[in-house]
Amino acid sequence: MRSPLWLLSPAFDLAAFLLPPLVSLAACAALAAAGALDQPVGPVPWLLAVVLVDVAHVYATAYRVYAEPAELRRRPVLYATVPLGCYAVGVALHAVSSLTFWRALAYLAVVHFVRQQAGWIALSRHRDGALPLRWRRIDRLLDDAAIYAGTLYPLLWWHAHLPRRFHWFLEGDFAGGLPPALVRALAPVYLALGLLWLLRQVHRALVGHGIHVGKALVMLGTWATWYVGIVALDSDLAFTLTNVLTHGVPYLLLVWRYRTARHEPDQPRTVRSFALFYAPLAVAALLEEGLWDRLLWHEHGMLFPLPSVEPSAAALTLLVPLLALPQATHYLLDAWIWRMAQNPGLARHLGLQTPPSPAWPLQ
Repeated sequence: MRSPLWLLSPAFDLAAFLLPPLVSLAACAALAAAGALDQPVGPVPWLLAVVLVDVAHVYATAYRVYAEPAELRRRPVLYATVPLGCYAVGVALHAVSSLTFWRALAYLAVVHFVRQQAGWIALSRHRDGALPLRWRRIDRLLDDAAIYAGTLYPLLWWHAHLPRRFHWFLEGDFAGGLPPALVRALAPVYLALGLLWLLRQVHRALVGHGIHVGKALVMLGTWATWYVGIVALDSDLAFTLTNVLTHGVPYLLLVWRYRTARHEPDQPRTVRSFALFYAPLAVAALLEEGLWDRLLWHEHGMLFPLPSVEPSAAALTLLVPLLALPQATHYLLDAWIWRMAQNPGLARHLGLQTPPSPAWPLQ
């Protein structure tokens, strides 16, 4: 029997893939017991979750790209054209209408959120390099089917049950009209794919292919938080907690792990090290949200005690895509910067190593 398998390490996997789902689900349970789930997202949870996790993790991409001179020299055209293209397209969309802009950004965000979960699952293949080819193919098929089922089915259910008490960015950013009957017809497929994936994990343990704890944490956490936050509960607070924590916290830890391994390979990762890494991201997130609030939303004057401004419609067409540029750039660049084949040294910096080939009981 092989020892348990982890995506990056036991400490990383537990901190990134166990704690965020547990904390978010436990918070939902406590809020439900207190009858507070119907309350709007207050300033404290908004600051802690949305600003200091969700917005902050967006800026972590700068550590991976724009704070790395060698990386910038390696793909200068990509790293210059993505933000410029995002801004140009954003202005064009906003010129059509504000809703057109926010709807496009919402669906881009959805693709990014789904693909991040699939990307975590893909890391498991680096731990199964010695597995017989047919079993690697079976695992890849089942892993992909299960992670996309665990994310896409709740999203389809959401589209078929609009309006909800929560939204991705703002009310109406998702297009409605999906028949609920279609989603009900897909429910058996959703459940069957999850069951097949679970049976394969039992089979892995029985035949000695190894229990993939890290992959199981990602898969189970994804299924639980996406179902609870979107389908089971109709709560803005519950959706915010389950959506933001399980997406932003792992990404922050991933970039921190990469950056320390690249620049401080002989230094231990400590709370102080993370604080120094995180502090500029928190400052950037606060500055951005302060601009959003004073220029557009006008909802958190107590947190940002500066005069509010009412830009003209023409000014907003230029300002809104500019303020959204960090997240749009983050959504797109993530399609390139974490692919092992396209980024030499990435696997080494993340500590991914293919295990030696054992004598497999089932060939």
